[in-house]
Amino acid sequence: MSPAVVELDEADLELVEAARAILVKHYKPHWHTVGAALRSRDGRIWTGVHLGATVGRLSVCAEAVALGRAILEGDGTVECAVAVRHPKAEESVRDIAVVPPCGACREMLTDFDPAADVIVQGPGGLQRIPVRILLPLPYQR
Repeated sequence: MSPAVVELDEADLELVEAARAILVKHYKPHWHTVGAALRSRDGRIWTGVHLGATVGRLSVCAEAVALGRAILEGDGTVECAVAVRHPKAEESVRDIAVVPPCGACREMLTDFDPAADVIVQGPGGLQRIPVRILLPLPYQR
């Protein structure tokens, strides 16, 4: 295991469950298909759902919604984040699964907290890694 990879602890599993719970509660095909949860450095958990839109470029990722809540209602930090995806109707596997953040969310998380970790599916199961590993060449202003 790489030194940057951390095994999940109970707090991380709680974060994954928070993302799953918000998605189950608000799931609507094409509109709310991804749920996210992030834990700020003060220990609070913020959740969000993907906001689909008829014009795809107007969609907003679940991580951005959760981060917006953390900024507006909390301290705006990101200690750890996770996203989960609901399977599409045509997919045979029906489990809600942890997915890595998209490229835009990797940039956003790095912008707001370069020391943030994310939970992703690794070869041996879920693992926690620094978001910067997923973004080796971030955009520079």
